[in-house]
Amino acid sequence: MQPRLLIDAIVQQTTVLIAQLSTSAGLRSPLARVADQVFLSLAQEIERQGVSRKVVADMFGLALRSYQRKVQRLEESASAAGRTLWEAVIEYLGETGPVRRDRLLERFRHDDELAVTAVLNDLVTTGLVYSSGRGDTAVYGVTSDADRRALSSDDLAESFALMLWGTVFRNTGITVRELLAHSRGDETQVREALERLLADGRVTREGQGDDAPLRSSSFVISPGASQGWEAAVFDHFQALARAVAAKVRARAAGAAGADVGGTTLHFGIHPGHPYETRVLGLLLRVRAELDAFWNEVAAYNREHPISDDRATRVTFYFGQVVTRPGEGDPHGTFGAEETG
Repeated sequence: MQPRLLIDAIVQQTTVLIAQLSTSAGLRSPLARVADQVFLSLAQEIERQGVSRKVVADMFGLALRSYQRKVQRLEESASAAGRTLWEAVIEYLGETGPVRRDRLLERFRHDDELAVTAVLNDLVTTGLVYSSGRGDTAVYGVTSDADRRALSSDDLAESFALMLWGTVFRNTGITVRELLAHSRGDETQVREALERLLADGRVTREGQGDDAPLRSSSFVISPGASQGWEAAVFDHFQALARAVAAKVRARAAGAAGADVGGTTLHFGIHPGHPYETRVLGLLLRVRAELDAFWNEVAAYNREHPISDDRATRVTFYFGQVVTRPGEGDPHGTFGAEETG
């Protein structure tokens, strides 16, 4: 097996996804620590596969001592949230209220003035900040009032709780202590989100303390839900990644692995194509069929419950994307089938 080309392609596609997520809907997420996060997570996972630190260091092209120092530094700062100029400006405006341009430039005098100006223009363009007037006397302020900020804060807390809920669902029996380490989030934020999940029964705890195992109810996020799309996207992405990883392990071991893998079909259509409606309706049709089947299985499981320790989890994922003329290069022949 020659994985180099596959690794390069996956890294490239993942960076495209991260870039799109970091700039979606006017968002400017901090990326300063992404490279460090990737390095640390990758190093830890390779070590969990049983590879010695000396070999892992060599895989990264580092001397063992340099590798150990870098891992130690990143592990110590893993919980420190990065902050960007974009975040600092909008936070300052939210705390102080409308501010004149000259006062803003004075506040951020240690930053490059062109960078501050670019951030202000970006915030105004995305609608998060308004401006009135011109030149140094122009006034900038956040467009949302206190009520909307409070609602946004609650929405953020619920979104984080949904991500946490997905983690518990995928890791049955995970302890509070393990969840704190796994989430890489602020401890207070994690505990508050967990209490929210425990309060409404989405998660249950067997016992007290940080070593108590956690169990999840059925993890369901409805299509088009206003909250939880982040958790749904990650759940789908992880399902795909785990299926590919399982297939790679099966191939390396010489096993057939008929119950693990995926199939990708590309259909080429055009307006008036005899199969246009059927092809474009695939997602809704398959989703409806699978939802009905899932409800059948769930109903049976409620009537005949078994412990999580005895249950085999089968993760089935599917998705659809439509690329219209001029929107991108399909990189292949329509009608081709890819099976893995």
